[in-house]
Parts: sequence; structure tokens; C-alpha cells
Amino acid sequence: MCGSELQPLPEGVRRVAEVLQSKGHAHGPVMLDNSARTAQEAADALGITVGQIAKSIIFRRKSDDAAVLVITSGDRRVDEKKVDAIVGKTGRADADFVKAKTGFTIGGVSPVAHANKPVTLIDRELFRFDVIWAAAGHPNGVFQLAPHDLEKLTGAPVADVVKVEQQA
Repeated sequence: MCGSELQPLPEGVRRVAEVLQSKGHAHGPVMLDNSARTAQEAADALGITVGQIAKSIIFRRKSDDAAVLVITSGDRRVDEKKVDAIVGKTGRADADFVKAKTGFTIGGVSPVAHANKPVTLIDRELFRFDVIWAAAGHPNGVFQLAPHDLEKLTGAPVADVVKVEQQA
């Protein structure tokens, strides 16, 4: 037990829980004792590999100021050129932009329940795993899912959006 059962859930986590429940997802948000702000922190807290963390990265599309959400495996780095080839030229998104567009703070951006629906891409590398974990709207909140659940929950396409790993 982490004690969160006695505390009301943060607003972002409640939004995520409502979306998951409305879509019939089997796993609700879990509040961890420690921060899961980074993929490594989340993996350590859950006792899983960092690759099983579905990290949410927000970019700012230059043509229309839309938020672009790339959900990638925690052990991979996004290749911005690949993302740009799919959605148009993007740039970095600062904390204020992320909060305004998604309703979440950096470190707790969920793949679902955004304040404004982002353009979303799912990294195909997540499909290496049967079970993954994603942020649930708060730096201490996560939820369990399978990679194909991301497609169902977000309606987003699966794409090759990560940098090629260099072989030693």
C-alpha cells in the first residue's frame, strides 16, 4: 500500500482514470510512493526494464502550434527528423506549452485524457514487450497496458520514430 488510498487522486489522474474506465481498460492508475518523472525512476519503482516504460514526449508543431505527442519506449530516443517527416516541422515544447495543451505537467503526461487532443504517434519499439506502463497524469501516477492498448485508447498510428541504435 502506498497510502494514496486515503488521499483524493490528483485532478490529472482522475481524468486519466475516467477515460480508462469509459473505454473499458482493465487497469486503472496506480500512485507510486516515489516520483516516476523519468522513465528510469518509473522502471525502478515498478521493478521492470526501462524499455517497458511508455514515455510521452511532447513537441510543438510549427505550422499550427499543435501539440505532437510521441509515445516511445523508455530506452529509446526520438528521432525528430522522422517525426517531422510524418507530422510536419516540429520544435521543442516548453513546460508552459505542455501544461496548456495537455493539461499535464512534464513528467506526468499521459497518453490519454489530454485537455486538447494532440497529434499522436506510437513508437513501434514498444511492441517488443507484452506489458508496458505509461504515465497517468501525475509524476507519481502510472497505469499498466499492452502496446496494442495504446492504439485502441489513442487511435494513433504506430510508426518508426526513434533513432537507430548503434551496434558496437
